[in-house]
Amino acid sequence: MESFLFQASLYLIAVVLAVPVASRLGLGSVLGYLVAGIVIGPVFGLVGSETKDLQHFAEFGVVMMLFLIGLELEPRALWGMRDRLLGLGGLQIVVTTLVVTLGVLAMGQSWRIALTLGIILSLSSTAIVLQTLSEKSLMPTQGGRSAFSVLLMQDIAVIPMLAFLPLLALPGARALAKAQAADSHATLPFLQQLPGWGVTLVTLGAVAAVALAGHYLIRPLYSFVHRARLREVNTALALMIVVTIATLMLMVGLSPALGAFLAGVVLANSEFKHEIESDIAPFKGLLLGLFFITVGAGIDVDTFLSKPVTLVGLALALMIAKGAVLYGLGKLFKLKGRNQWLFTLGLAQAGEFGFVLTAFAVKQRILPNALAGELLLVIALSMFLTPLFFILHDVLAKRMKDESVTHEADEIDEQQPVIIAGVGRFGQVVNRMVTMSGFQTTVLDHDLKVIQLLRKFGFKGYVGDPTRPELLRAAGLAQASVLVVCLDDRAAATRLVAYARRQRDDLHIIARARDREHVFELHRAGADDIVREYFDGALRIGRYVLENVGLSDYEAREMERTFFKLDRAAVRDLADLWTPGVPADKNPAYIARAKELNRELEAALLAKYSQTREEKTEPRRDTAAE
Repeated sequence: MESFLFQASLYLIAVVLAVPVASRLGLGSVLGYLVAGIVIGPVFGLVGSETKDLQHFAEFGVVMMLFLIGLELEPRALWGMRDRLLGLGGLQIVVTTLVVTLGVLAMGQSWRIALTLGIILSLSSTAIVLQTLSEKSLMPTQGGRSAFSVLLMQDIAVIPMLAFLPLLALPGARALAKAQAADSHATLPFLQQLPGWGVTLVTLGAVAAVALAGHYLIRPLYSFVHRARLREVNTALALMIVVTIATLMLMVGLSPALGAFLAGVVLANSEFKHEIESDIAPFKGLLLGLFFITVGAGIDVDTFLSKPVTLVGLALALMIAKGAVLYGLGKLFKLKGRNQWLFTLGLAQAGEFGFVLTAFAVKQRILPNALAGELLLVIALSMFLTPLFFILHDVLAKRMKDESVTHEADEIDEQQPVIIAGVGRFGQVVNRMVTMSGFQTTVLDHDLKVIQLLRKFGFKGYVGDPTRPELLRAAGLAQASVLVVCLDDRAAATRLVAYARRQRDDLHIIARARDREHVFELHRAGADDIVREYFDGALRIGRYVLENVGLSDYEAREMERTFFKLDRAAVRDLADLWTPGVPADKNPAYIARAKELNRELEAALLAKYSQTREEKTEPRRDTAAE
């Protein structure tokens, strides 16, 4: 017990210290976990051989992660991914396997070993890539979705890979491996007695059972348990669902991650989706972190120190070769700019399933132990280098324009008094209100799909980057009365306001701000009216709250109007104290004035409340009698 608690303390201390430091330095949590594992493992030798057993346990975090991803994907969305799933994912596996196989053959290995290494190294790290994409909010991007499609296809492909690898063993070694496998109880005993078609039927039956149970059994079960109103029971049920499905998949020889993903997709439309997600997420995060730590702790230092240059060179060569394949496939599937580099750099490593397939290949007598040891080290090194590749992507992304601006700008054939730059959800409402009130607008947006959607509903718009001076001139900036800036890109919005103000002192500029600091930036740039995107909606919610805690409609409306007027005045006041590049909490003068303004605002609201109460109780004068 003492030994277990000591080991648990080491891992937790390593996580608590290393991960926040890595995140603060902009390196991401994954690199922090890997460094923590190296420190407590190879550097100080605080953990030993138990890391291998712990790694098998921690790999369950990948299963939970795919379950949660499945919860976010409705079956219709999954069907919509079929082209990238089969086309992009399938081509990535085939082409990468071929390239790696040819490279290993050139190094003098036999074709059996070369093909085995090609299959193993064609896979990427689901755990690292999806964790990093989620952390950086890159999953909704085209590059993130493409990477996810490839990873999902790789997880599916692990099954036929496990079935194919034994065919690469020499006949004598194959017979020995088969005899050893007969003693294994990893799958159901009766499966070993079935013919091939029988095993296939049982496998398909297990997949169908997961789908049917998710639809017809889990929902009523969750409803029954939910009535107990005990959070810990709900958590136990969520864990039971994932563990049971993973066990069933293992028993029939399938990937537990794939089964969990399928169950998540089935439950994506469930009313309990968000509750299941909140119950599973903490366990997923801890287990994934533990998995990354074990990868770092499991690095074979002796083997690495015997040939460090060779092993690092092989890891880099692998990542460059995979990156070249991914870059070409990205071009083929029309990925551009940031998305192409995200796809290329994000998937260039080997994956955690490589550990599983390597161990399987050793058991099948395909790979010798010495080569397998070096292979595991190359896989681990490539995973260790992956966070650095994501940092490289961030650097490249900052220097690139978004690929959506690559469409040729439309020729603007008319000029109107109102120019609206950006017609996302915010700009569309502005445009509808203005045009339906009888005024004409010139709408500009760099997203072709947005403009096409606008045209379908009868509104005219032009494709082009609203920050380009020539496009603004063509849109009639010199004659316009009002410029409305509703761009999603914060920096682009500020640049547009500053440029328009330099061109026209008399132009009335109305700008949408992301937050208070953006208000200050737009104010400095020359905007006349600035609207915080969530401010008005928050005021309405605040008014509804006041109406439902005892205030009348009139009182709540007056409080809302007073707060709006005083807060706008306070923002203008604070704008003079704001210093660009200095966070508000690091500006003493700003903090002091903000506190003072808050006290003044509170006093003004209390005074307004008292005034409205007096007006309410004041008797009406009977003017008719007078």
